[in-house]
Amino acid sequence: METKWLEDFVSLAETRSFSRSAQLRHVTQPAFSRRIQSLEAWAGTDLVDRSSYPTRLTPAGETLYDQCMEVLQSLQTTRAMLRGHNSAGHDFIEFAVPHTLAFTFFPAWVTVLRESFGPFKSRLIALNVHDAVMRLVEGSCDLLIAYHHPSHPFQLDPERYEMVSLGEEVIAPYVRADAYGEPMFRLPGHADKPLPYLGYAPGAYLGQVVDIILKQSALPMHLERVYETDMAEGLKAMALEGHGVAFLPESAIRKELRNNKLVSAMPHGLPHMHFTMDVRAYREKPQGKEAHRGLGKVPKSAAQALWSHLGSI
Repeated sequence: METKWLEDFVSLAETRSFSRSAQLRHVTQPAFSRRIQSLEAWAGTDLVDRSSYPTRLTPAGETLYDQCMEVLQSLQTTRAMLRGHNSAGHDFIEFAVPHTLAFTFFPAWVTVLRESFGPFKSRLIALNVHDAVMRLVEGSCDLLIAYHHPSHPFQLDPERYEMVSLGEEVIAPYVRADAYGEPMFRLPGHADKPLPYLGYAPGAYLGQVVDIILKQSALPMHLERVYETDMAEGLKAMALEGHGVAFLPESAIRKELRNNKLVSAMPHGLPHMHFTMDVRAYREKPQGKEAHRGLGKVPKSAAQALWSHLGSI
């Protein structure tokens, strides 16, 4: 039995909806249903009355719900006690950051932030987007920093989490410059000769957003995917070697743009293919509807001070 099954069950008991709880728990509805079924198999009885709508708990489910409150609160209290023994790391602010932002946005942002906020100790946890979000959901970081685009928002419960905007990032198509400073490849390409395309791997957040932008483009793009990776830094390296067109965040290629090693893949006079994404910081609210069962995260003093500063900028 896994503790996340108990947290899933508590969410279901409170929302009375498999679909809503699946969103809040950042899993697909089939995966969420399987986890509830696994908990029922462990318990040896039905916990949910699936014949009613909205969903109701069985008498056994009501009993388990009461026990879950005590178990999860006890685990939360124990974890807080254990972390209290690690006083050496208590003044570090832990950031969960997707790989691309960890290499591009984060270092420069910290430099600027220290000028207005002052020095602070930080620990960077670089992950893929899904795992970074789960770090926040599981209470394993102080702040999550991530991209936001309206076409692909995170399903974070606004009653439990809060957000501040840190800035914007422009993503656009770039290619290596030739000996005359001109792009080696020019969009949109031709149907009989598509351009080599350096794309993000399936499931990568930026890749999903780029795919939406390409599908919505008024100008048909003729591209042939020849390479893919999870990280923008990998695409940048391949673009610099002249292997094709890559959609890259400007913060990752400022030096290459200044040195004219990378240039826009869009010819003058054609509609731009760039799009703008927010960069946001998220944290779990110190208090909220979760607090009554001990699942609310108590922020470190350093993290609380930083959050207050970010909200005042």
